[in-house]
Amino acid sequence: MSDSRPSDSTPPPPAADQGAPTRVPLAIEDWLTVIIMALLALITFANVLVRYFTDASFAWTEEVSVFLMIVLAMVAGSGAVARNRHIRIEYFADSGSPQRQRRLAVFGAAMVALLFTLLTVLSARLLVDDVRYGETSPGIGVPQWWYTMWLPIISAAITLRAVGLMLRGGRAAAANPDLPTSAAVRDEERAP
Repeated sequence: MSDSRPSDSTPPPPAADQGAPTRVPLAIEDWLTVIIMALLALITFANVLVRYFTDASFAWTEEVSVFLMIVLAMVAGSGAVARNRHIRIEYFADSGSPQRQRRLAVFGAAMVALLFTLLTVLSARLLVDDVRYGETSPGIGVPQWWYTMWLPIISAAITLRAVGLMLRGGRAAAANPDLPTSAAVRDEERAP
């Protein structure tokens, strides 16, 4: 017989929104991650089958797989930033008053936004150079900009996610100073 009472093992709310929803759905990064992982698995599996049955290999799979892994890391990074799961030094991020912790979280999001703004600009310059000089990829000889064009696009998306996190964190902290800090949320997540 099933028990209709709510269980105590329900997961705590994610730390990403801290009370403020995102305007752009987080499912975008989730679905892109699933699609890229599926493509990687299919490409690798196809290469293994071809190599097993024909003693040959698809020459293009390594180059495409490396490209997909880079895109996967960038897309996952965007999801991590949007969910406020980016890397931080917990000793500093979790020490001090809750107000100080929130200010550091907003500062951290601002620094992530600055970093990826710079990466967007520099990778856009790289893209222009790849197009201007007609660079080709070393493995299969396609235009290098086919791969390079995704770096400024995804970097800009991460920048926007970081700006959104910074704005949500600032507004949420101003509207409700009793919101849990990152340490409190992590403690809830680790609890059995």
